[in-house]
Formats: sequence, structure tokens, C-alpha cells
Amino acid sequence: MDITELSNKILNRDRRALARAITLVESQRADHRAQAEHLLSELAKHHRQALRIGLSGTPGVGKSTFIESFGLMLTAQGLRVAVLAVDPSSARSGGSILGDKTRMERLARDPNAFIRPSPSQTHLGGVARRSREAVALCEAADYDVVLIETVGVGQSETVVAEISDLFLLLLAPAGGDELQGVKRGIMEIADVILVNKADGDLKPAATRTCADYSGALRLLRKRPQDPPGFPKAMMVSALEDRGLALAWEELQQLNTWRCEQGHWSRRRAEQARYWFAQEVRQTLLARLDTPQARARMIDLANSVANGDQSATTAAQQMLADLDSD
Repeated sequence: MDITELSNKILNRDRRALARAITLVESQRADHRAQAEHLLSELAKHHRQALRIGLSGTPGVGKSTFIESFGLMLTAQGLRVAVLAVDPSSARSGGSILGDKTRMERLARDPNAFIRPSPSQTHLGGVARRSREAVALCEAADYDVVLIETVGVGQSETVVAEISDLFLLLLAPAGGDELQGVKRGIMEIADVILVNKADGDLKPAATRTCADYSGALRLLRKRPQDPPGFPKAMMVSALEDRGLALAWEELQQLNTWRCEQGHWSRRRAEQARYWFAQEVRQTLLARLDTPQARARMIDLANSVANGDQSATTAAQQMLADLDSD
């Protein structure tokens, strides 16, 4: 693969080249990893930036409908939008449905939009391991907004904060009271909470839910990266395209304030440090994924199961064996 040619195509907004590049960075093959690193190094020289928006919500809350309506609104304003949708992988088969592109049929046909579903595989935290690199590729392809839709598994889904500038949490009407709202975890990283499906018979319930979460947000400790009034809860209807423009205005206001206060650049630097540490950890874990290491792990696990030694002693022995190798 000619990396220089691929790089030039991405910089010239070639969507097919972007899709090929994301496939390359998601590959686990050693030669592909070397090519991916070369490609990312070439593209990083151009210093293109996009607004990164993470988005999460429980299954059935309407994430795909929201992203399609929100994305179409942005492209109508002349913005280019990339959507990276992470689907949960089966713990048994390892497979994923990857059906987000089918759900967002209208947005998928928009020439100013790009949708890429990816499997989460074994990576925890709501994003795929290479999502950060996929975001960098979308920025290089000159997209203005990158939406990162996470798998929506619950409060442990906080790694998305290390990949995005702003984080949206989508909730369904009657999804909880103010006590649910003060739970830690995903609530603490949300910049804006959007109560979706605020239409029809669900509108009164959406109003109550929005009020409950607005009250809960006032009880949380104020964050230094927030201006007055943030984080906040709002009502939207992705089905009827209501509240989306106001939500976009609020997000722009928050991002502008953070840039002016210097929070944006500091956060990007913190994220870079985080992903460096993660890459070191993942590389160390990869040392266990060899035939010799797996065989040694099985032997030591059997020893622990038989009561011959403790789990701590066996783990120390495994680490000592890796060091000697």
C-alpha cells in the first residue's frame, strides 16, 4: 500500500481512502500497524482539527435517530460531519451487527457526511481501541465535526471523555428521578444531557425528566472547565427535529468559552498523555498473546486451581518469566 498516495487522497477529502485508512488502523497485523503509524505521522503534520463530540445513551433511547437528524442539520449549514459508531461485540462469537449505517440511511447518502461503524471488540469504556486514531483520520480528511457514538453500556462508559471535546448524554423520558441523576460515573463527564423523544404522549414525561436532571446537575460539584449554567439538561425530539438547533448553539457556546479560557488546549494535552499511557499498557498486555505465554498461563492457572500456589505467587512467576524472555 502506497502510504503517501493514501495520505494525499485523505487530505483531498476522498471518503473511500478514509474508509481504507480506518480499516488499516483497526488491523492488528504487525505490518498494518507499521503502515498505520506511518500514515498517522504523515497526516499529523497538517494539524487539522475538528470539534469532537462524544455521545452515549442506553439502547433504545434514539441515538441513531438523533445523530441522523443532528448530522443533517449540520450538513445543511455547510459543515462536514463524520460519525464513528462503536457497536458492542459479542463476548461469545466476537461478532458485531454494525447496523448504524443502515439506520442512518439519509445521512449516509449526504455527500458532506461520513459514517463508519466499528466493533468494540474486547476494549472496555464504550469505544474501540483505535477510535482515537480513527478520529485523527477524520480530522485529516477535513471534517468539521466528528461524532463518536459509544456502545451505550452504562456508567462505566467514561473513556469517551478521553477522546472528545464535548460529551452528550441522551436519556429517555421517565428514565429516572433526581436520585438517579446524581449517580457518579457517566453523569460526571456529561456536558449536556438531552432528554430525547420529547414529543407526542411522552412530552409531559420528558418535561419531568428534564427538570429532575436539571436539579441533579446543580447538586454535582462545579467543574473548572464549565462556564455558568453548565452542565445542563435540555429536551429534544430527533423525530420532529425540535430542540436540535438550540442544543447545537449551546454546544458551540460551551466550546468557544473553553477555547477562550485555555481549557480546550489543556484538555487535548491531557488526552494525549492518557492515550500514551494506554498504548504502553496495551503493548505490555500484547506480550501475553504468544503461544509460549499462553501455554505458561495455562500451566500456572492449573497450578492455582489445584491449590499448589496462590494467585499472587503465580502472577509474580508469570511476570518474572516475561522479564527473562
